[in-house]
Amino acid sequence: MMHPEYILTLSCPDQRGIVRSVSGFLADHGCNIIDSAQFGDALSQLFFMRVHFAAEDADVSDAALRSGFAALAATMRMDLQLFDAHHKPRMMLMVSKIGHCLNDLLFRYKSGLLPVEIPAIVSNHMDFYQLAASYNIPFHHLPLAAGASAAAKQAQEARILDLMQTQQIDLVVLARYMQILSPALCDALKGRAINIHHSFLPSFKGGKPYHQAHERGVKLIGATAHFVTGDLDEGPIIEQDVERVDHAMTADSLTAIGRDVESVVLARAVKWFVEHRILLNGHKTVVFK
Repeated sequence: MMHPEYILTLSCPDQRGIVRSVSGFLADHGCNIIDSAQFGDALSQLFFMRVHFAAEDADVSDAALRSGFAALAATMRMDLQLFDAHHKPRMMLMVSKIGHCLNDLLFRYKSGLLPVEIPAIVSNHMDFYQLAASYNIPFHHLPLAAGASAAAKQAQEARILDLMQTQQIDLVVLARYMQILSPALCDALKGRAINIHHSFLPSFKGGKPYHQAHERGVKLIGATAHFVTGDLDEGPIIEQDVERVDHAMTADSLTAIGRDVESVVLARAVKWFVEHRILLNGHKTVVFK
């Protein structure tokens, strides 16, 4: 018999008895812990926890679990969330004219490596409508002309928000979507939008970052996946990776290597998000891998 499974995440002021309270509650309600991870941050004085458990007592309802956890959260000042472990989050992909991250995420989705539903792909260009069609995913062309007015940008972003609402989107992934989001849209997406930055550290901004890196003779290139905030490319970091390069490589070689790193780093960040492994800790993240 398959039992309902849940993932519990929480953060709260660090104090004695958190693990005991959570594990005791689960035991009292006929639940069996499958895996658990926790971390106490000495700097922020916050405690973080993720628990994957099965509800084995058929007499304990989903509503009873949620109301009981709400009461526990109130007593210990917990920011607590309870997820159905088998629910596939709904992810919207946004892309412009560079498609390696989009292609990689779609392949992982189709192969069953990424437990998500993708009800929409959004782009300000038409380059990837055929790719979307090959996966039977609706493609939404929301153009935004160069030098568009503030009113035009606001109207385009309103369509993005409307699409998110109608499609009940849980996560937005900027898979090389080359438009700066407005502060209002960033606020609306807080904690549920991930971007990929083409650098281990944001040293080379703007167009052709790998050509800039090549001109500076870098020895390491990399990528950073982070949450979207109003501070461009400075949101809480989720994942990073690097590859060593040398003087014999061309700018095109660096670009190819860099795009591979970007794809892998973004895929890891997305997978950890949909598995509820990422908790915000101020300007940083706690990632239970």
